[in-house]
Amino acid sequence: MAANRSAAELESFLAERAGHLLATAVLLTGGREAGEDLLQTAVERLLRRWRRFDGDPEAYLRRTLCNLAIDGSRRAGRWRQKERLLRTEPGQSQDATGDVDLRDALVRLLLQLPVRQRAVLVLRYWEQLTDAETAAVLGCAEGTVKSAGSRGLTRMRELANDWTDTAAMCGRNGNG
Repeated sequence: MAANRSAAELESFLAERAGHLLATAVLLTGGREAGEDLLQTAVERLLRRWRRFDGDPEAYLRRTLCNLAIDGSRRAGRWRQKERLLRTEPGQSQDATGDVDLRDALVRLLLQLPVRQRAVLVLRYWEQLTDAETAAVLGCAEGTVKSAGSRGLTRMRELANDWTDTAAMCGRNGNG
């Protein structure tokens, strides 16, 4: 039966690509649990139309993840922007967990960006899509992708500089 074949194809696709898609969802949401929820919702949407679906399921799920993340951020309101996301102790010595701390700090910086900029940066630099592919996923013009990416990188640099400046000040206050 075609339905059984389609179900098997979907299972095979998800077995192969779910880990990568989950990593994308985690980056879009900032947490594993929220990423799992986001991916589950996206897969549910794909399941509803799977029998008549004609296209690339990974591209569909990527676009759905981005759209759901953007919509979720809009609904969550502005309170998250006020929350202080960088709570690492500045001036700590680097050890084996330094890379994990750096990744955590980068994700926290990424979460401070508007959702559209975050989605562009995740698709461009995590998913390594081209500007054209990113524009297709987000349903916008390439110029929008370029400007959102540029603004997002600039803002992340500003936030990282603020973080570095705060760390330097705390280090001076602790030593003086």
